[in-house]
Amino acid sequence: MIVGIPKEIKAFENRIAILPAGVKSFTAEGHTVYIQNNAGVGSGFSNEEYIEAGAKILNTPEEIYQTADMIYKVKEPLPPEYPLMREGQIIFAYLHLAPDTRQTDALLKTGVTAIAYETVQKESGTLPLLAPMSEIAGRMSIQVGAYLMQKSNQGSGILLGGVPGVAPGHVVIIGGGIVGINAAKMAVGLGARVTIIDLSIERLSYIHDVLSSRVVTLVSNSCNVEKSVTGGDLIVGAVLVPGARAPKIVTEDMIKKMRPGSVLVDVSIDQGGSIETIDQLTNHENPYFVKHGIVHYSVPNMPGAVPRTSTFALSNATMPYALKIANMGAEEAMKSDPALMKGLNVYKGRITNKGVAEAQNREYEPYKKIKK
Repeated sequence: MIVGIPKEIKAFENRIAILPAGVKSFTAEGHTVYIQNNAGVGSGFSNEEYIEAGAKILNTPEEIYQTADMIYKVKEPLPPEYPLMREGQIIFAYLHLAPDTRQTDALLKTGVTAIAYETVQKESGTLPLLAPMSEIAGRMSIQVGAYLMQKSNQGSGILLGGVPGVAPGHVVIIGGGIVGINAAKMAVGLGARVTIIDLSIERLSYIHDVLSSRVVTLVSNSCNVEKSVTGGDLIVGAVLVPGARAPKIVTEDMIKKMRPGSVLVDVSIDQGGSIETIDQLTNHENPYFVKHGIVHYSVPNMPGAVPRTSTFALSNATMPYALKIANMGAEEAMKSDPALMKGLNVYKGRITNKGVAEAQNREYEPYKKIKK
């Protein structure tokens, strides 16, 4: 198979899907890897390192898309890339289609086989290709939030960990999944007071066992959410429904009652966001805006700010699946691996992920029905 690695064009996105070691894995199995010129520079990898590993360098995204059977990348295709995709081509990347009708239309129109990292799901319910970036985003949410709390960023001027004789800041985390627990670990490490809210008693029990008395765990309901949010200094939105649009948990009325200068970091923004007042995406150059006196952070590719770490972590997770697709072809690889099959979002002009279809009020057709 010919594998193409285009340079990421999302704003301030410096990750690359593959390591030089990954190139060696592909070429050892007889596959050809084409990488766009300088695609790895943002993560600290030169063209020469990829060439030494066996890759070939092409200058433009047009050449990559025209040549490759599989486009293996980090973030979703953007409008300049839509015309470059072609029928039958495999797109393997983070897609986050639920809130993105324009991208969905493009994938449907071109007839690609679109497999999304974020919906590859094992029988246990775990999301192996989302997990490493969720870990990074969760940890970054506290790092970013603590910085935005500084008065110079229109924050409240509260030091998250406090000092002896002065109370620490209060971090409220909505969602106890991978993002949530990693955010909690960082916040606890800084000495903050931490509250985690989740629907699952089982998950809250696990978090309580892991972090002991260092966090307060609460069952998610409107009363607990409102009381915690309005008393919080830093709120982290960490809600995830695999494949689907994130529910709006934090309402505008709650936000109006918060202390001016408090900070909202919505890690769920890739899936539409869990905070009602976040109605715009930000980026790493202009990461926040202020509304109702509250600092809002809504960067959709948070791990892109630490591309060296993120590229290693992401490639470690995705390479076994990418290699399986290259060795077997997409259809046979998905048939052999139910987790990978759940990653299929668009196939032959149809939406094959129920969460995406429901979020966009479109028809859902499972893969098995299309193949009949």
